[in-house]
Amino acid sequence: MRTRLLARPLARSFIFILTLTFVLTSAGCSSIARMLISTENGEDNWIIVEGVTRDGATLTFSEVQIDGNGWLVMHPFEEGKPNGKIYVGASYVADGNNRDVSITLDEEPTTGDMFIVMLHSDVNENKEFDFVFVDSVNVLDKAVFEGLTMIAHPIAVP
Repeated sequence: MRTRLLARPLARSFIFILTLTFVLTSAGCSSIARMLISTENGEDNWIIVEGVTRDGATLTFSEVQIDGNGWLVMHPFEEGKPNGKIYVGASYVADGNNRDVSITLDEEPTTGDMFIVMLHSDVNENKEFDFVFVDSVNVLDKAVFEGLTMIAHPIAVP
């Protein structure tokens, strides 16, 4: 009985946050909406960033799990923040568990350079990364979310 009583306020809070995020985004307040979003792994989608290896301009991730076909994508940091308006590398990942996924960046990075690595869905299932903006924030092959969690991690190049 107590669990049900606690679950109702939590469910209402979650619905409120989702509604607020939608309203803020629709009203053009996407920066506030983005503050509600976290970046990490989910239950169905994840990127193992521990132990990333590098060979020149190629970074290799030991494990990537994605629910549906998609892309492991690297965005650069600029002025201390990730720049999601451009990407510097992408690698196709098939539905399910993928091992030793490599991404070759456009230019060879320096040890310590910061990037954000994240998952994008292959929305139209054409095995081409469609990085074409459909609005001010989203590209055709959309970022993968679980609720308010975007499956993404900041990483420093080894």
